[in-house]
Amino acid sequence: MKIAVTTPTGHVGRHIVAMLIRAGVRPTVLVRDPSRLDASVRDLVDAVTVDLGDSDAVVAATAGVNALFWIDPPTDAPDPIAEYARIGGNAARAVTTNGIARTVFQSSIGAEKRHGAGEIDGLARTEELLDATGASVLHLRCGFFFTNLLLQLDAVRSGVLPVVLPTDQPMAWVAPRDIAEVATHRLLSTEWFGRHVHAVHGPADLSWDQAAAIVADATGRPLRAEQIPDDDMRQTLRESGMDEGLVEAIMGMSTGLRDGFTPEQSRDVTTTTPTTLASWSYDVLRPLL
Repeated sequence: MKIAVTTPTGHVGRHIVAMLIRAGVRPTVLVRDPSRLDASVRDLVDAVTVDLGDSDAVVAATAGVNALFWIDPPTDAPDPIAEYARIGGNAARAVTTNGIARTVFQSSIGAEKRHGAGEIDGLARTEELLDATGASVLHLRCGFFFTNLLLQLDAVRSGVLPVVLPTDQPMAWVAPRDIAEVATHRLLSTEWFGRHVHAVHGPADLSWDQAAAIVADATGRPLRAEQIPDDDMRQTLRESGMDEGLVEAIMGMSTGLRDGFTPEQSRDVTTTTPTTLASWSYDVLRPLL
């Protein structure tokens, strides 16, 4: 079985690579810069230098692949939704051209809306493009990554997390490693066919108030969440150097899921994963602070 993994140095991809290796598989990894691969895995993978935005290169790199793990990589394009759709089209072309039997796509809660959820709309478009291939595909509708807190280290240090969601609104929080485990199981399995959607909700739905209290306890630092006006958050994003298209795409991931949104997949035993925010914060966040 030949399995290809995109973004193999990312928060999810690096775990998938390690899990496949432990399962006895030598994965093909599509990576922009092979030197970024962990030294411990370089001799255990087949690394192909690829820009996922290059359609011909993606097709060539996935020739002979039986199963593909696909992530639309982060982008700072002026229109990130269109860029995600373009890159998702490269995945769909590779699946069709190479007859890839199964694809696991890292999507997001909110993609079921199709429109109105900011950057997530680009993931929704990728879902549609992969569905149109007629090949077997699994869309992982993931919750809010614990690792997003790594982008807010300065705010964590300051003791205040500014957010635009109501601080008492619960949402799914998930560890990237748990997403990787679900993805790896599906990549290794040859017993599923057709289109599937599988939510990855983490161990519990948490509000920002609850999450801040958990992080504070795990790191030994006081922390609280504070809801700020949308325009204040927009200005903060602009001051970080983002242009308007990217600002609105990022805002939409919160504002589009704020008022009366209910995920299509409800929480149950199949969507609940084990790693807690407390354990992740102690192991990962605490040393960085």
